[in-house]
Amino acid sequence: MHRSSMCNFMYGDLTDKTTIDKIRQTFNNYESNFYEVLLYTKNRTPIWLYMQVAPIRNEKDKVVLFLCTFRDITLFKQPIEDESTRGWTKFARLTRALTNNRNLVQQLAPLNKTEVSHKPSRLAEALQLGSDILPQYKQEAPKTPPHIILHYCTFKTTWDWVILILTFYTAIMVPYNVSFKTKQNNLAWLVLDSVVDVIFLIDIVLNFHTTFVGPAGEVISDAKLIRMNYLKTWFVIDLLSCLPYDIINAFENVDEGLSSLFSSLKVIRLLRLGRVARKLDHYLEYGAAVLVLLVCVFGLVAHWLACIWYSIGDYEVIDETTNTIKTDSWLYQLAVSIGTPYRYNTSGTGQWEGGPNKDTLYISSLYFTMTSLTTIGFGNIAPTTDGEKIFSVAMMMVGCKYSVTFGHWYFSHYWLEVNAQTSGLLRI
Repeated sequence: MHRSSMCNFMYGDLTDKTTIDKIRQTFNNYESNFYEVLLYTKNRTPIWLYMQVAPIRNEKDKVVLFLCTFRDITLFKQPIEDESTRGWTKFARLTRALTNNRNLVQQLAPLNKTEVSHKPSRLAEALQLGSDILPQYKQEAPKTPPHIILHYCTFKTTWDWVILILTFYTAIMVPYNVSFKTKQNNLAWLVLDSVVDVIFLIDIVLNFHTTFVGPAGEVISDAKLIRMNYLKTWFVIDLLSCLPYDIINAFENVDEGLSSLFSSLKVIRLLRLGRVARKLDHYLEYGAAVLVLLVCVFGLVAHWLACIWYSIGDYEVIDETTNTIKTDSWLYQLAVSIGTPYRYNTSGTGQWEGGPNKDTLYISSLYFTMTSLTTIGFGNIAPTTDGEKIFSVAMMMVGCKYSVTFGHWYFSHYWLEVNAQTSGLLRI
């Protein structure tokens, strides 16, 4: 693996044998080190090179390759005489070479042994939520202004996990509140949602002070560039997602149409899942993580479809033009089957009342979407109206697509792995 990195083809008569042995020992022991070695170019011209060796490890902490960096230091070893320095003494030519290459001297400063041998823990790597984290062979963190946060530091990693959890909470509660028209009169839920809004607002402030990776792979720490990049990407979505819609809906005197508008605007928060998908990209190389993600996505999609399925039934169960109940709606059939039928209140409100409670409605909706997505379909809850049938067809197509995706992943990760192991046994 590392024979080509040792540059055997560049060795010559004047290459120090002791240095060659040290380089070979560094590779054999998977160590990090640096050397000054005399090598030869293609036309057999000797040059002095400063060689740095750093092993690169994979997620299993196994060295898979070496990063070798070479810098030409011939000027420091053998000053070259040119037309401008003809007649100068050797000391004068060396002084000019050192003056013209001051930056090179700073770059060639030996690395601290503790920094070279340090490796981040595997737990820290797994907790990183971005695919643009620094590689293990990065020797030192870039210098940033005091008010700028590195996007891969411990604090930002912890904060990203908090935002991730709250985003999933939002992805679950927003469709439920919009579909089932739950007004946040419960003080505990209202306080919790307000805290979530404040945390999302703080996240906006932090994103204005967090580094990002540029197109060339460099870490951008300039405050102006960070602000411009965030304003052009996720700022508008993040701002709309942290507005306090629940607090506005909590007031009793809010117009019903305005309340419905604010409830619908809460769906914008689901766009934050795009950022979650980007942050979870680097987990796709782990088979177990992919399986967990697929199950979570399946549950989330089933939850969304359950909310839509209830909304369709709630919209069609009562004909507002004639103020009559539709007996072919799945909500009416469910209410009759569990003994909580709809009834018309003639003496009081003059509206239809009764029916299953919201917990029963949600569980029944989720049960139907789960059986439809998994193509089981027991038939005890079935679409009857045209709208329900159209939605059921679309849901079956989603379930078919998900089954194909899951089957493809299973084949590529497990069947090929078993096939490779079997082939290895046959070769033995």
